[in-house]
This record gives sequence, C-alpha cells and structure tokens, in this order.
Amino acid sequence: MTESVHASNGTSSMRIAMGVEYLGGRYAGWQQQHHCDSVQARVEAALSRVADHPVQVVCAGRTDAGVHGLGQVIHFDTPARRNMHGWRLGGTTYLPDDIALTWAQPVAPMFDARRSALQRHYRYVILNRPVRPAWLHGQVAWTWKPLDAQRMHAGAQHLLGERDFTSFRAVACQAAHAWREVTRVDVARDGDFIYLDVSANAFLHHMVRNIAGTLMTVGAGERPPDWVAEVLSARDRTVGGMTAPAAGLYMVAVDYPEAFRLPAPPAPPRFA
Repeated sequence: MTESVHASNGTSSMRIAMGVEYLGGRYAGWQQQHHCDSVQARVEAALSRVADHPVQVVCAGRTDAGVHGLGQVIHFDTPARRNMHGWRLGGTTYLPDDIALTWAQPVAPMFDARRSALQRHYRYVILNRPVRPAWLHGQVAWTWKPLDAQRMHAGAQHLLGERDFTSFRAVACQAAHAWREVTRVDVARDGDFIYLDVSANAFLHHMVRNIAGTLMTVGAGERPPDWVAEVLSARDRTVGGMTAPAAGLYMVAVDYPEAFRLPAPPAPPRFA
C-alpha cells in the first residue's frame, strides 16, 4: 500500500463505501458502545490502522446484539490514499475471524450509507424440529413446536404497505415515529427450515424479531392468521407475540440508487 496523503498537504478527503459481513453472536450489536464490544468498534479500529488516522464509519442500519450481517454497507471519509484492494484486504487482516470487509469502492460525496438507502432486506431463519441445533447454534432460531409456514405467510400479508408498526417496535425504540413501509414479507419452508423475508424502507428497533415472534404464534396454531391484523391495528406492543431470538436474524441487503453502481449483495443464507 502507498503512503497516505493528508489534507494538510493539499489533498482533500475522499469518500469510500464498503460491504461488511459479520456473525453478531460475540458483539453487543453494530453500534459502538462503552464497556461493550461492537462490530462498529472493530471495523473502525481496523480501518484506522490501514488509513493511519482515526476513521469513523456510517452504516446502512444498526443491528442488535447477536444479529448477523451479510450485506451491511458503510461509508467513511479519508485523506489517505490506498487502492481499493488495500482497503478491503488490509482492513480484513486487522479484523477478527467473524468480521470481514467484502468490497470497497470510491463513491460520490453525496453518497450516505444510511440516508441514501432506498430499502433494507432482512431474513429470519427458524430451525423447526424436535431437537435444538448444535453446529448451527447461534446462527438460527429454533422451536420444537411444529409451525405451519403457509399460515405464517397468510398472516404476514397483513403487514404489507405503509403502516404504523407500534405493535412491533421495542419499548426502548428511539425512532421519532413508527410509520414504515413494508414492501415484501414472505414465509416459506424448506425441510426443517422456515425462512421469513422482510423488506422495508426502514426498520424499527426489534421490528423483524417481533414480527417473527407473532408469526410463530400463528404458525403454531395458537392464533389465526387474521390475528396479525388485530395486533397491527392495536398499536400496542403488549398484544403481540414474543420477541424472537436474535440468532436467526440476518441483514442481507440494502438497495441504493443505481447511479452509485454499488456491487450486488450476496445471496441470503440458506441451510440444508
């Protein structure tokens, strides 16, 4: 890698976007926190070593403790000059084995990993069998109760559109309002695995996990599919299902305007 050139020498900062992949089990979420290890802290420390100056990153969406990321997107500004190969591989070298930088490219100054995002996509994976997982421990949710994926899918369709998702936000959610537009919500079974795919313009704290918990109640036959509409209209978190475990949740992709020409996201996780 070449030496960095700093703004004090007349070189202005450039903006770089990157893809980040991580297993969230060891971390207190994406966001940097005092006294807790976080994905953001690890990424910033690694990139700071490559840049030879402190780096602060902005992400497309903060994930909770234990939640995984396949298609997380970040951006940062730097006066350092490195080729993109150096940023990607150099940064990954300084990261633990459960975090990797998957791509890097320069972007226009108006690009913002969070504000430029059009949609975010999550997948929730449930292992549905009598025995808990061993080698997939921490990577999937699990329930021994037999779940009917078709009932879950039917109930999920009540969530489509621009709606008030107060019933599906965490009590500690700090968002200014609960209105979100869900453009896709599908549930399908493949063997012992059930996949819940949710796409929206933005998400509230615990929103996907609360949707998953409510749909699992429907899938277990404890409530009818139309109950999801009742939960939504109640605008009351206490009337919905449980908050499903973090282990099964993956941030799989973020959509941006084509003008930025970002790499295609990876395929969502699928187990056999």
